Amino acid sequence: MPPIPEPIPTDQLHFTLPPQHTSPEDERRHRKERLAAALRLFGRYGFEEGVSGHITARDPEFTDCFWVNPFGMSFRHITVSDLILVNQAGRVVQGRHHVNQAAFVVHSSVHQARPDVVAVAHCHSVHGRALSALGELLEPITQDVCAFFEDHALYDRYTGVVVDEAEGRAIAAALGPRKAVILRNHGLLTVGDSVDAAAWWFIAMERSCQVQLAAKAAGKPVLIDYKNAVQTREQLGTDLVAWINYQPLYQQITRGEPDLLS
Repeated sequence: MPPIPEPIPTDQLHFTLPPQHTSPEDERRHRKERLAAALRLFGRYGFEEGVSGHITARDPEFTDCFWVNPFGMSFRHITVSDLILVNQAGRVVQGRHHVNQAAFVVHSSVHQARPDVVAVAHCHSVHGRALSALGELLEPITQDVCAFFEDHALYDRYTGVVVDEAEGRAIAAALGPRKAVILRNHGLLTVGDSVDAAAWWFIAMERSCQVQLAAKAAGKPVLIDYKNAVQTREQLGTDLVAWINYQPLYQQITRGEPDLLS
């Protein structure tokens, strides 16, 4: 009988972690690639609704400017070279497309209030809108949703399309230090210390909304108790865990649609 193979030392096993960048140019290219990929994924998942929806990524060098998808361009077609750079005043400083002013008002306010945030995602996804219409928070009914336990908020008013800076600041204040906010009668907004994290939180939050709506339609969900909900959030609720969870999706979209990197 042949000998049992020896285990490979864990320090010799590959485990992907967020990259370290040697220059602003390198980091800028990285963020733009991740942004284009996230927009393609959101398009694949049906998160865009007409010209609504945006993901922004703070520029690593000009930190009061952010990269964003062009107004009126389908998420499914966006490439790195299509992205535009917008300054704090909502003016395009790089690129040849217009910016959605609602993207500027909300995203700029969040970026200003949260210097720790690299990326902000907001879309009018179906299940996010449905839960927002109820004016409810997510409840700890599954392991996955515990990532948002006591780490998301409800912006409990609706005053029309956000074009006013005061409204943008109010949304940023409602978000506070958390990873996400439900905008009543509107949709979802998530943030992260990377594009990957913000995108993963949005995808996870949309699915959590779907699960909550389905569970409540079927009966009375059993809540996870407070202690275990907090413990699970501590295990699953960090931006690093979000980044790790997002990598298979990034691999899928970049290998399936490599033109997005052009």
